[in-house]
This record gives sequence, structure tokens and C-alpha cells, in this order.
Amino acid sequence: MTIELSAYAPTSFIEAIGVKYAYRRLGQPSGVPLVFLQHFTRTMDSWDPVVVDGFAQARPVILFDNQGVSRSSGTTPNTVAAMANDAVAFITALGLKQVDLLGFSLGGFIAQVIAAEHSALVRRLILAGTGPEGGEGIRNLPQALEQAQKTSPDDVGRYLFFEQTDTSQDAGRAFLKRQAQRTTDRDPESSQQTVGAQFTAIVAWGTDGDPRAARRLQQITQPVLVVNGKNDIMVPTINSYTLFQRLPNAQLSLYPDSGHGGLFQHGETFVDEGIRFLHQ
Repeated sequence: MTIELSAYAPTSFIEAIGVKYAYRRLGQPSGVPLVFLQHFTRTMDSWDPVVVDGFAQARPVILFDNQGVSRSSGTTPNTVAAMANDAVAFITALGLKQVDLLGFSLGGFIAQVIAAEHSALVRRLILAGTGPEGGEGIRNLPQALEQAQKTSPDDVGRYLFFEQTDTSQDAGRAFLKRQAQRTTDRDPESSQQTVGAQFTAIVAWGTDGDPRAARRLQQITQPVLVVNGKNDIMVPTINSYTLFQRLPNAQLSLYPDSGHGGLFQHGETFVDEGIRFLHQ
């Protein structure tokens, strides 16, 4: 039986570079920690307990709010590079010499920068629902959000994260119920400053023109597991294939009847695959 660790893990705080970071440590007491890097606008409570607790059965897991997000102090920067620097400062403050990274969406952009620029720190990484700098359709986030507001104003998140099939939408409803399992000590929602800064960072990441982008992928020599849903409308699924092609040591999994939130819709499959990958 799975222990719902994420529902009860206490929130702690640690200071680095003048920023007080909110974080939670859970799972196994030993092993290389798996650090979760969040997606657009979200907090520690936005992760799926199936995913968090699934990985926590096998290894130490660390969730955190990056600078300016929710309960972490400071101002959210508006570039992926600065967010990566903040994440490294947090990881270093914990005294960790080596970690694995799970980066989802915006968190996947950040994970790429950390893995390329701090290769000794990162052992393996999982990139979910994400893409390379300048990737196809990433800068179209404004249009995706606008379409979601028009089509599904009552549940923008479910429209963006799940396919428009009955089965995928049902999976989205189940995911939202699981997200609500933690009832005390929940993170406050992200501020408008955070939302605006992250929005700017995502659009900039998706804009072509930086010659360093291709070189960065070549610098990521660590093993990488790339996963996504079949039809991601936020970070188009073709970007996952591009990562698979361009990264020197990557493997790719695409999940059926799913979108941006494929890692949550197929949570148990994703965790099983992720644990096998991390333990290779």
C-alpha cells in the first residue's frame, strides 16, 4: 500500500543568497535525492501525490518553491537562466553534492540549464512535457492560454493538461481530486509577479535566436528520460522528440490519449518507468 507521504510532509525553510526557500523532504532516508522542478505558476501542492509518493517509495524526494514563488522570499526572475541559478543555490544550501532532477514544463527548461552548466551536480534527469530552447510552438503560450479561456473558462487547467476525450478528461478530474489530498499547511497560490515573470521567461525560451541553445543540449551528457503525452498543446509533443534526437544520451516515452499532463494521467506507469531509469 502506498503511503501518502506528500499529504503530511512538513514545510521547512532554508536561506541561500539572501532568499528564504520553502521546501519539503520526504521519502527514503538515503540515496541520490530527486529534486522536483515545477511548472508554470504552480507550487509544491500542484504535484500529483501518485507521482511524488511513488518516487518517494524508492528514493529521497525534495519539493521546493523557487525564488519568489509562494512561500519562498525574493522576486521571481523573468529568465530561465536566473531561475536555474536560484535552484542551484537552493540545492547547494542543502549541502547536496549530487542530485537527480525531474523537470516538468518550465521546470524542464530549468533542468536543462542546470544539467548543462553544473554537470557534476546532476546525475540523471527526467524531462516531462518540456522542450529545447527555441522549440516549436513554445512561444505560443499566450495563444494557448487564450484558447483555454474561451473553450473551458471554468477549468482552464484541465483543458490545457488533458486531451479532449472523455477518458482523458475523467483522468483530469481524478488528478484534481488527488491534488487536494493535502488539507493543512498548503502553499499559497503564486503571486501575479511570479505569474508575469514566469510567462515572460517561457515566451523568451521559446523564441529562436540564441546560438548557445544547440550547444547546451550537446553539453547534457547525463542519461535523460524524456516523457510527454501524445498531444501536448502547451509545449507541443514534437519538442519531446527533438530533445530525444538532440540529447546525446536520451530515451523517449510518449503516453496515449493524453496531453501536457501525461505524467499525471499515466502516473503509475510514469513512476515505474522513472524509477527503473533512475536506478540503472
